[in-house]
Amino acid sequence: MSDRRLVLASKNPGKLREFRDLLAGRSIEVIGLDPDAPEVAETGTTFEQNALIKARAAAAATGLPALAEDSGIVVDALGGEPGVRSARWVPGSDEDRLRALLARMEGVPAELRTARYVSVIAVVLPSGREELFRGEWEGRLTEAPRGTGGFGYDPIFELPDGRTAAELTLQEKNAVSHRARALARCLERLPALLEEG
Repeated sequence: MSDRRLVLASKNPGKLREFRDLLAGRSIEVIGLDPDAPEVAETGTTFEQNALIKARAAAAATGLPALAEDSGIVVDALGGEPGVRSARWVPGSDEDRLRALLARMEGVPAELRTARYVSVIAVVLPSGREELFRGEWEGRLTEAPRGTGGFGYDPIFELPDGRTAAELTLQEKNAVSHRARALARCLERLPALLEEG
C-alpha cells in the first residue's frame, strides 16, 4: 500500500489488471472505480477528449488524482474506424466487434490492412490540473483470430514479428503496447503530479 493513491477511471477488469502490472513497484496504489459508479458518457470525438471526460468525472467523484485512458484501434482502410468508438462500435461483446471488423475487412489485401492501436492517458488532479499522454502501436489486421491472451481486437492485431497481440504474454504486451508507450510518457510526470496532489 502507498499513500500515493490513484483512481483508474475504468470498470474494465482487463484494463485495471494491465495498469496495476504496468505500475507495479512504483509505490502507487491503483484503485478501480466502484462497479456501481454511474456511467460517464464518452461524448468526445477524439481519444484525448474522452480520456479527459472520464478522468474529470473520477477525480470529482473520489477526490483523488484520477487517471483515465481512452484507446481504440484505428484502421486505415476504414478511414480511421472504429477509432474512439472501438469499445462500442457494434452492440454486443468483444467477440462480436472483432467479427464485425473482420467482416468489414473481407477482401481487403494484406498491404492495405494497416492499423494501429492508440492510447491516450489523461491525469486529472483534484486541484484541476490536467495532463495528456499519447502512445501508438503499429500493426496490421489478420484475416482470422489467433491467440488467447489480451482482450478486444488483440487476436486480429498482427505485429511486425508475425504474432498477434493475443499471442503475447502480458509482460511482452506491457513492454511494447500503445498503453505501455502512453504510460511510459505519463510515468515521467506522474510522481511529480501526485506530489502536487
